[in-house]
Amino acid sequence: MTIERALISVFDKTGLDTFVPGLVEMGVEIVASGGTAAYIEELGLEVTHVDELTEVPELLGGRVKTLHPRIHAAILARRDFKDDVAALEENSIQPFDLVCVNLYPFQQVAARKDVREEDAVEMIDIGGPAMLRAAAKNFLHVVPVCSAARYDSVLEEIRERGEIPLVTRRELAAEAFAHTAAYEASIAAWFADRETFPARLLLSLEKVSDLPYGENPHQRAAYYAEAGARRHLLSRVERLAGPEPSFNNLNDLDAARAVLREFTVPACVIVKHANPCGCALASGIEQAYTKALAADPISAYGGIVALNRRVGRPLSERLAEQFIEVMIAPTYSDDALGVLREKRGLRLLEDRERRVGTSVERDYRRVLGGVLVQDADAEVDDREGMTVVTKSQPDEATWGDLLFAWRVAKHVASNAIVLAKDLQTLGIGAGQMSRVDAVRLAVEKAGELGHDLTGAALASDAFFPFPDGPELALEAGVRALIQPGGSKRDSEVVQAVDSAGAAMVFTSRRHFRH
Repeated sequence: MTIERALISVFDKTGLDTFVPGLVEMGVEIVASGGTAAYIEELGLEVTHVDELTEVPELLGGRVKTLHPRIHAAILARRDFKDDVAALEENSIQPFDLVCVNLYPFQQVAARKDVREEDAVEMIDIGGPAMLRAAAKNFLHVVPVCSAARYDSVLEEIRERGEIPLVTRRELAAEAFAHTAAYEASIAAWFADRETFPARLLLSLEKVSDLPYGENPHQRAAYYAEAGARRHLLSRVERLAGPEPSFNNLNDLDAARAVLREFTVPACVIVKHANPCGCALASGIEQAYTKALAADPISAYGGIVALNRRVGRPLSERLAEQFIEVMIAPTYSDDALGVLREKRGLRLLEDRERRVGTSVERDYRRVLGGVLVQDADAEVDDREGMTVVTKSQPDEATWGDLLFAWRVAKHVASNAIVLAKDLQTLGIGAGQMSRVDAVRLAVEKAGELGHDLTGAALASDAFFPFPDGPELALEAGVRALIQPGGSKRDSEVVQAVDSAGAAMVFTSRRHFRH
C-alpha cells in the first residue's frame, strides 16, 4: 500500500519540522487538527484542517475536534472489504494511509506537585487515543505512528520501498496499543491514589534501558521506571565514566541510596549484595568514607559507594585505591573526575536529582502469578515515640549511636542486627533465620575486624524473643540496645539488660526487610 494521505494530530510537535516536509516531498496529502495544522502552516506547507472535512468547528473549547464519522471511517475502513469501500465512496470519504498521533501530557502534568484536579483532568486525551487505537486496529491498511523516535525510519522506508511493509505496521500497532494502555493506566493510577489499595491496580512502566543480563548471565533483563513518576532510581543520574550499570549494580544502587536518604549530615554507605556492609557519619565526607570503609573493608571489595557530599581530589585518590563497582555522589571536582575516570570498569555516577518524590509510595514484590503490594517503609525515625525501658538512660552520644544504628538496620535483610559506635557501623548480621545467630555474626565480624565493642550500641529490626541475643551483645561490650519490643518475654529481656547496667530503648515499630 502506498502512502497518499496522512492525518496528523500531536500535542508534542518535536520532529514535525522534518517529518511533515518529508511526507510532503513524497506527495503525501496532510490533514491535521487545530494546533498541529497551525504549526504545519507556519512551516510554509499546505495542510487541510480537520474541520474542513467534518464541516463542524472545534467544540467545547477544543474537547471535541476529531470525534467524527468522517475521521474515524477514514481510519477504520478495510480496503479489501467491498462494503467498506462502498461506504466511503457513498459518503465521499477519502481514507487515511498514515495516522500520526501523540497524546496530551497527562503524566507530566499530574505528577507536578500540588497540581489542581481540573488541570489534570483537562490533560485526559479523548480523541487522540481513539484515533491511535483505530489506526492500530486497522494496521493492515493504515500506518499508526505515536513516537517521534519513529519519524526518520518511517520516512526512510517510504522513500526506499514506496510503502511501509506489514511487519513494520504490525510493530507500530503494538507500540500504539502499548502507548495508549500506558496512558490509560497512568490516569487510572492517578484516580486510584485517592484509595489506599484500589480493587484494580494498573501499573504503567516505561523501559529506561536494556541491561547486559540479570542476576546471573543466563537471565535477560531490563530496567523500567514507573510512567509519570516524579523521580526514579536513575532520574537525573548522569553516568560520567564506565560501562552501563548491570542488574545487580542497580539493585545495590537502590539499596545504597535508600540508606543515604536517612541522613542529612555528611554520610557514606557501602553496599554489597543489597546490604550495607559499612556506613558512617562524620563532620566531613572524607572522614565519613574512612569510617565506612574501616567498618568492613573485606566486604567492601567490589561494592557500591554512595556519598551525599561533593567529592574532591584527596578523596578521589583514596577511592581510586579501592575496587569499586559503582560510585555515586552529588558532584565531583574536575580533578577528582580526572582521577576516577582512570579507574577501569568503575561506573561513575553523578546524582543531580533534587526533586522530592511523591508522598504516596508503594512497594511491589513479585510472586507467582501476582504482586504483593504494601506502603514503602520510607519514614525516617527519630526519638519521638520511643521509650527507654531500663533503669539506665542513654546519654546524648549514645542516643546518636542508637538512632544511627536503627536507621541502618531498617535497610539490612532480616533478621538484622547492627552494631555501631561513634556513628560508625562495626558489625552487621544480615539475613539470618535466627536473631541470636544474627547477633553472633555481627559480634564475630566486629571482633575479626578488630573493632572494640566497649560502649557500642545495637539495633535489632524486630523484637528479641529471648534474652540470649542481648546477652551475647552485652558480653561483647555493648551498652545500649534499640529494638521494637513486643515479645512475650520483653520483661526477661529488659531484666537481662538491666542486670548488665546497660540501656534499652523500645521503638514500637518494626523494620523487617525480606
